[in-house]
Amino acid sequence: MSLQRVARIVLLSALGFTAVTSVLGGVMLVIGAVVDLGGSPIAIPDSYLAGSPFASTLLPGLALGLVVGGTQAVALVMVVRRMRWAMLAAAVAGFGILVWIFVQMVYIPFSVLQALYFVMGVVELAAVLVLLDLLHPWAHAAAPRAERADPRGSDPRERNPVP
Repeated sequence: MSLQRVARIVLLSALGFTAVTSVLGGVMLVIGAVVDLGGSPIAIPDSYLAGSPFASTLLPGLALGLVVGGTQAVALVMVVRRMRWAMLAAAVAGFGILVWIFVQMVYIPFSVLQALYFVMGVVELAAVLVLLDLLHPWAHAAAPRAERADPRGSDPRERNPVP
């Protein structure tokens, strides 16, 4: 199996996992803001919002589900369909999850989930680099002179000699 194929499978897996879990996490945060979950294990402690600009988990839940989960889902669909801007969408999704985690770490205590999603963002970006073949730029620069010659087949100096 080629490195490109492995990178594509890894990217699709990371995008799919992150899209689904971000949307579900956003839904749970919104439900927690609307419905009193009390002592439920899925309830977010009020102390997590103490230093943040949010009074409830409604806006963070919408942002997580729609923005983070949405960009991951759009990138997933674009990569599956091999659309023209799929790698850009995947890179945006990867950077988006990293920004989400960095901002989240400012306001709430460290969680293993933060580490997991940070790794998912890094994996997405690494897979994009592999798929774009940006890890081997020297291989392209070292192309033989014949490949870089005039596409019409001859050297332009031969057609227009200097007198």
